[in-house]
Amino acid sequence: MIDGVSLTAVPVEGLPEIRKGDRLGELIAAAAAPRLNGDEVVVVSQKAVSKAEGLTRDLDQVVPGQRAIQMAEKLGKDPALVEVILSQTRVVVRAERGVLICETRDGWICANAGVDSSNVPGKRTVTLLPSNADDSARRVRREIKRACGAAPAVIVADSFGRPWRLGQVDVAIGCAGIEPIHSLREAIDRVGGRLEATEIAIADQLAAAADLVREKASGIPAVVISGLDFLILEHDGDGAKALQRRAHEDIFRGSS
Repeated sequence: MIDGVSLTAVPVEGLPEIRKGDRLGELIAAAAAPRLNGDEVVVVSQKAVSKAEGLTRDLDQVVPGQRAIQMAEKLGKDPALVEVILSQTRVVVRAERGVLICETRDGWICANAGVDSSNVPGKRTVTLLPSNADDSARRVRREIKRACGAAPAVIVADSFGRPWRLGQVDVAIGCAGIEPIHSLREAIDRVGGRLEATEIAIADQLAAAADLVREKASGIPAVVISGLDFLILEHDGDGAKALQRRAHEDIFRGSS
């Protein structure tokens, strides 16, 4: 599918600190317009999206409930932080050894339900994940198109830890204008065998690639990736939720 393709990833520099109500797509278009013609993928950090959508909480204004207080004592966490995490949680998957792994209301399984304080102004301020990051990606894409006429694909990326492996990797939690998965099932490999289970998480790979060209503390929330014009869709596509494994197919969670 991509034999001979050469990719270019360029950070979008010069963006201001993102605030509630900012039209993030317009800001990206203004900063990256010379490089945008609609054949690119714009990878934008979840943190920037959440700030623009006003998804921040001041922990000093949070009153923890009894469940949050009990869990915080067990895990050695701030009760106010645990209260915010629980407010974003559909299911607590693990709560032990100081670690709180949750399934978010949008279906993602991650530490602290994605609640995070890094790169957020204010010592006691945290951001929340978008309530529907696919909708967020579609909105950013529309804003870019209105601003400069080009409609690149948009991926909303966040850093997730991984079972059995150390370190974090950026993955797609929202996307528009690109299908998140490329299925190779039924394809024939180089020795004539039939592929039965191979599905490439294209959106995740692009999210991780974008993270290679920007430092986490750099204040650069977006990257433009060029070279994959054949993957760009006129319509928005299925969204990153297509990457979520359903619970009844997950052998580690069982069918509950």
